[in-house]
Amino acid sequence: MVRKRPRASRGGRCPVAMNEDNARFGLLAALILGYLLCGAAVFSALERPSELQAHQRWQEQLDDFTGRHGVGLDALRGLLRRYEEANMAGIRVDALRPRWDFSGAFYFVGTVISTIGFGMTTPATIGGKIFLIFYGLIGCAATILFFNLFLERIITMLAYVMRWCHERQLRRSGVGGVGGVSGEDQRSQDDSLEGWKPSVYYVMLILAVAALLIACSASALYASAEDWGYFDSLYFCFVAFSTIGFGDLVSSQRERYAAQEAYRLGNCLFILMGVCCIYSLFNVLSIVIKQTLNWILAKLDCQRGGQAHKRNAVQPATPTRDAAGKQRYTNASVETVCDSETDGGLGPEGGHLAGRRLSGEMISVNDFMASNKVSLAILQKQLCETAHGKPRQSHVRCNGFSGGVGAFAIMNNRLQETSVDR
Repeated sequence: MVRKRPRASRGGRCPVAMNEDNARFGLLAALILGYLLCGAAVFSALERPSELQAHQRWQEQLDDFTGRHGVGLDALRGLLRRYEEANMAGIRVDALRPRWDFSGAFYFVGTVISTIGFGMTTPATIGGKIFLIFYGLIGCAATILFFNLFLERIITMLAYVMRWCHERQLRRSGVGGVGGVSGEDQRSQDDSLEGWKPSVYYVMLILAVAALLIACSASALYASAEDWGYFDSLYFCFVAFSTIGFGDLVSSQRERYAAQEAYRLGNCLFILMGVCCIYSLFNVLSIVIKQTLNWILAKLDCQRGGQAHKRNAVQPATPTRDAAGKQRYTNASVETVCDSETDGGLGPEGGHLAGRRLSGEMISVNDFMASNKVSLAILQKQLCETAHGKPRQSHVRCNGFSGGVGAFAIMNNRLQETSVDR
């Protein structure tokens, strides 16, 4: 066995290290909180002056109206409040379509299960509110499943297309599919193509271009049909496609449109395609954010590791013999005794292992093997697959947030996550 002389611990790492996934989760939570604070400061600086000006203009209009018509301010506010309630119930004096006919209800349930929730139409009865709870519970879950299945298929399609382009590029460069290539080289080339995955950054670029094209096309439709400005239409597309759904701008609310049926069909198709593309883009962006978090944690860990290495550096061991004939390795900070009959002749390596254990505990070969059980299990699985002739599969890297279900599993299985240089 390897024994280490106990000594007073100097300022080093915390004895209980935080789990890497927990550290990544905490870092992400801190970054999101900072992102929220920065966003609140920017929007407050941009929108607060306009809000104060609008409030002042409205107060001046109220005072002018009550002064000219001799109407009490409280009575006028009561009338405006009842008008607002009627507006929420879908009763308007101007020519808006009914909100609870079949087409209006269909538009409403579409915004419910897609989690857009514009808020222009909401159930007013107790029965409608109770039914919405159960209807939304099942509908939102099914829609999320649909989005995941759509994501899987669009990523698979992009992977096939990009792999075909990659193979074509290899053929042009003379690497694969050239006469005179031996069978072993061809098999090696096939194995490398089988394990090849497209970069997540290329997929992100393709999805961003597709979402932009859909948004620009839809904005042209909304600008002409709803009499919105083009920028307002583009703003509505992002709010709707990202399922934020503020409700300040809502499409298909008029009673009559030119080519009404075609417009409503196009509106539904654009919203469906836009939500699917933006959902896929958000998930790919989350992979990029995860890579950034890994890079930040690696930088922090390297800095802590470098400082700890300077404090706890192990000097080269000098072998000596004690009175019993056992070989002893000593240095300024660590002293170890190596018995070749009991611990397999660890020698200087054992001294370094003991030098890393600052708690005064004993280390054995079993401890060393247990600390590497994950790597050994992966190696054993690879050897078993090779022995049985099974195709080699790329194993999921232990880089955090790599769950077995949902969007992250799809991304980890389909895409190559290019690591940031550390």
